[in-house]
Amino acid sequence: MSDNRNILSFLRVTKQYLPHVARLCLISTFLEDGIRMWFQWSEQRDYIDGTWNCGYFLASIFVFLNLFGQLSGCILVLSRNFVQYACFGLFGIIALQTIAYSILWDLKFLMRNLALGGGLLLLLAESRSEGKSMFAGVPTMRESSPKQYMQLGGRVLLVLMFMTLLHFDMNFFYILQNIVGTALIILVAIGFKTKLAALTLVIWLFGINIYFNAFWTIPAYKPMHDFLKYDFFQTMSVIGGLLLVVALGPGGVSMDEKKKEW
Repeated sequence: MSDNRNILSFLRVTKQYLPHVARLCLISTFLEDGIRMWFQWSEQRDYIDGTWNCGYFLASIFVFLNLFGQLSGCILVLSRNFVQYACFGLFGIIALQTIAYSILWDLKFLMRNLALGGGLLLLLAESRSEGKSMFAGVPTMRESSPKQYMQLGGRVLLVLMFMTLLHFDMNFFYILQNIVGTALIILVAIGFKTKLAALTLVIWLFGINIYFNAFWTIPAYKPMHDFLKYDFFQTMSVIGGLLLVVALGPGGVSMDEKKKEW
């Protein structure tokens, strides 16, 4: 009970700001990547041309779509205009990059991209007005509301990020981290004690991100700088998704919601 009271107190204090912070964190990886496309235009174009042998024109179109799609999507999300269209556009960017950069065959990066998609699903759910259907004139039913399933899908996809952080090592610290982390991601996925578990994961993931992805400690000319920077902002986007879970709750398809009926 004390945990619930603490969470409720936290939500009351942060109610005004938490959704804004969550959205900013969530789009941070798209914002950073869009800006990087601008400053590394020729490098990105040459990489795509060299990988796919598609010529400078098509490679330039790819870079432009990434730059424009990500930056415009971020602006729409932050301004709260046409958020659903922005989310669909950002879904498209994730799919495009997954194919173009051969992420489909890299399990770690694929899982992280799916986790990022989970954050967008939660943002899409958050953008829907309570009690309104996506289609005018069509009533929204409580249990079968698309919003509830968006929240479920978003929660399940978000926890894939933590699957990439598990270490199969006999070190005591890693064993403890794996046990605690696995317990928390299961709680978020099934929607039990969801807000407390999600907030704990936010704190844990933020600490790991600051410690392991400190790109600012690496000179900008070294390749590791860009790698850690990409990893850092992608992790911040997953943190944004978890903050949306804290702000919105787990939705109707969850054990927390079912408990109210018992």
